[in-house]
Amino acid sequence: MTVHLRPLRIAAHTELISLVVMLANIATAHLEPVSSLMGPTHGCAYLFVVIATWRLSRATTTAKAVAVIPGVGGLLALRLLDRSGATRTDPEEATQS
Repeated sequence: MTVHLRPLRIAAHTELISLVVMLANIATAHLEPVSSLMGPTHGCAYLFVVIATWRLSRATTTAKAVAVIPGVGGLLALRLLDRSGATRTDPEEATQS
């Protein structure tokens, strides 16, 4: 079975970008509309990354633990998943095809 990580990649990048925008907004103008948009965006992306990583059957305990780190956890978990071969197909399916 092939595991598609594209939604997880999109959510991980969205999580990081929204965090950077929120922190830049706090450091500069602190505009309320930016905070109102980026806060929920970051929160939803963060939850999606954590839940999606934990639901992967091939995710290691380290990848699951790293996914909980806000901002960069999703990208680090993706790197660990790529190294562990979580995106490859099962050997049984490859021989049956």
